[in-house]
Amino acid sequence: MNARTAKLVLEDGGEFSGWSFGKARSQAGEVVFTTGMAGYPQSLTDPSFRGQILVSTYPLVGNYGAPVDPKTGEPFFDEFGIPAHFESDTVQVAGFVVSEACDRPSHFASGATLSAWLEKRDVPGIFGVDTRALTCRLRERGVMPGKILVEGASDVSIDSGVIPHPVADVSPTSIKTYAAPSPAPGSRKPNIALIDCGAKANILRCILTRGANVIRLPWNHDLTGIDYDGIFLSNGPGDPKACGKTIAAIRRAFDKGKPIFGICLGNQIMALAAGADTYKLPYGHRGQNQPCIEAGTNRCYITSQNHGYAVRGDTLPDGWEPWFLNANDNTVEGIRAINAPFSAVQFHPEGCPGPRDTEFLIDRFLEQVRSGMP
Repeated sequence: MNARTAKLVLEDGGEFSGWSFGKARSQAGEVVFTTGMAGYPQSLTDPSFRGQILVSTYPLVGNYGAPVDPKTGEPFFDEFGIPAHFESDTVQVAGFVVSEACDRPSHFASGATLSAWLEKRDVPGIFGVDTRALTCRLRERGVMPGKILVEGASDVSIDSGVIPHPVADVSPTSIKTYAAPSPAPGSRKPNIALIDCGAKANILRCILTRGANVIRLPWNHDLTGIDYDGIFLSNGPGDPKACGKTIAAIRRAFDKGKPIFGICLGNQIMALAAGADTYKLPYGHRGQNQPCIEAGTNRCYITSQNHGYAVRGDTLPDGWEPWFLNANDNTVEGIRAINAPFSAVQFHPEGCPGPRDTEFLIDRFLEQVRSGMP
């Protein structure tokens, strides 16, 4: 690592000093924190973190390096052409803030240090920060804009990290199809229209490995001319109300009656399409340890989450109901239509990083799809 000093400056005037790692450049973004103990390769490449400066509450980061090709520094891809160890093909965060950054990783899959990987992707990091004090400040005052300033690098303004429409920034610009493995003779593979507002790679993998084809669509596609058996609404960054075209497309899709399932931002978009409202949380839910209670069964599941907005449960119209509630703050963690195959959850059933305790919800959605196929 280099020996340059660096500091994190918050909009409210708070400053946290440390040392630079990764790319030695200054960068602004919204400062948020995650409570996950592991899984930083997946978190850093999660499109839902687009443009944000991510703070890790776990004290040691980088001890298993970066799972990239040691010769090229590029990610590995699986048989579907999906990143094997990441949630997208690049680092999505604007910056990374940690207490201790390990520069001598020990893991069989490590092809580069965390610092070298971030440097290759032009992403700055800062270590040596009191992340406990920083997290407490963000919990008390809410997430806010900030910037990483590196010694010797050009200064940037705090508002320079604002991305006007982050979903448009991470969504594909054209349609792409993925073929699932061949099913048993005489059966047909369902076609799932994945509206990609910043879909994590493991969402694709979970659908494909369950024998369904995927038609991956841009966030603003209106579904006209798409032959689908079910719709999957993905996660993504930013305010769901900025996705007006997606909301309108889902509202029209309700009339067709085919199963629709949403995750994270998809939960908020479905709520808005149904006529409910959403709001920004003070500091969001980001981590792998959020407890969610299912209505009806009263079962509590530990879930992986990454979102800054939530659904106002008291605005759900007739015919809709809350499905899951967060056991910590009672926020709505899922919604469902009472008499139609439309449902969504705020957490990540595909859980990458884990846990994947609720992955059965993807099975349930695909069962709905298959039961409605001719």
